[in-house]
Amino acid sequence: MSNTIQQKILQKLNIEQLNAMQKEAHQAINKKANTLILSPTGSGKTLAFLLPVIENLDPKINEIQCLIMVPSRELAIQIEQVVRSMGSGFKVNAIYGGRTGAKDKMELKHKPAILIGTPGRIASHFRKESFDNQYIKTLILDEFDKSLEVGFEEDMRDIIYETPNISKRILTSATFGVDIPEFVEFTDATTLDYLKDAVTSQLEIKTIVSPTRDKLDTLLNTLCMVGNQPGIVFCNFKDTIQQVSDFLTKKGINHGCFNGGMEQIDREKTLIKFRNGTYQLIIATDLASRGLDIPELKYIIHFELPHRSEEFTHRNGRTARMNSDGTAYVIKWEKQALPDFITKSDVIKLKNHDLPQPSKWDTLFITGGRKDKISKGDIAGLFFKQGHLDNTQLGIIELQSNCAYVAVQADLVDQLLPKVNNTRLKKKKVRISLV
Repeated sequence: MSNTIQQKILQKLNIEQLNAMQKEAHQAINKKANTLILSPTGSGKTLAFLLPVIENLDPKINEIQCLIMVPSRELAIQIEQVVRSMGSGFKVNAIYGGRTGAKDKMELKHKPAILIGTPGRIASHFRKESFDNQYIKTLILDEFDKSLEVGFEEDMRDIIYETPNISKRILTSATFGVDIPEFVEFTDATTLDYLKDAVTSQLEIKTIVSPTRDKLDTLLNTLCMVGNQPGIVFCNFKDTIQQVSDFLTKKGINHGCFNGGMEQIDREKTLIKFRNGTYQLIIATDLASRGLDIPELKYIIHFELPHRSEEFTHRNGRTARMNSDGTAYVIKWEKQALPDFITKSDVIKLKNHDLPQPSKWDTLFITGGRKDKISKGDIAGLFFKQGHLDNTQLGIIELQSNCAYVAVQADLVDQLLPKVNNTRLKKKKVRISLV
């Protein structure tokens, strides 16, 4: 990839220059067959491997050339969006569980150069022989340790065995010390270890003692203390999430939920509303600890403590990324002992604070997207001209293939919807509704 093309991509992504890890990864991936990138959450690993991968794609081949396996649907979608935003000209698709096989079939009718997916869904397509795997030369296992943890090892093994022409392997992780299975054939690899950079972050760990075992009132007081800033409350089980959610709803605290038991579309909506500020808070399992496209947070809360130090590290990685500061609050019952992996934590006492203010944003859904030739500018124009909004009243616009989500000032929604619903964007008549 010439410097000119690389600069164009970085300009599209609003990135002035690559960081040290990305520069070293670019050189290593181009020179070596096997590369392991160890780098903290939020350090830019996705761009680090995508730039050299796109450089090595052959525009004359109309088959899948690069296969990217990821542990979660959200990470697959995130990488797909990054590739699209790079404007490389190469087709990319993401496939994953939780959506119909017909949608996969439609998108794979014209083969992408880059295919991203969860091992289970990719293995399913391998069994169906949905595409020719002989042209796949590059294999990327992003967050490979997480894929192993959640039980994808057998699918990963089958996929790799049935992809005989792999000549370049790239593995990434935010954790050190995970064994790489032999079936990956990861020999003579270059390892780029940037995990040591994680220690330069200014993470504070603070313990809050609850007088009651259910800890709910202590959680509410903690949320009042942190005030109006986005954060994640981590739980171990979806049943606990429901319990916490019901409690916070009764107290008037607006929030979203995120766990593996939810439908994919509901998980996506939660993240969209979190990114655009409709939700200041999400209650989540460890599924949200990495691989999600969400802004850096000033705090996270361990409502339930994880069972292992790795999970504790990944949760904390949502805040205090790469030389910035942040706080991880640990809520413990007064008769509960902290695990050994929490070695340094200051105990703090809560004072009385007001409830957090409701978000100023609501999210609207539009039944039209990129496939309808609709752009973000078209959507903004509709809300400015017909909705009579100004720049301060229109928030983040997320444009997807078949739809779009728009943040608007919450107290204007009722008067706004009659003005913009059932109108035309480009040549498509769209419906607009509150999410």
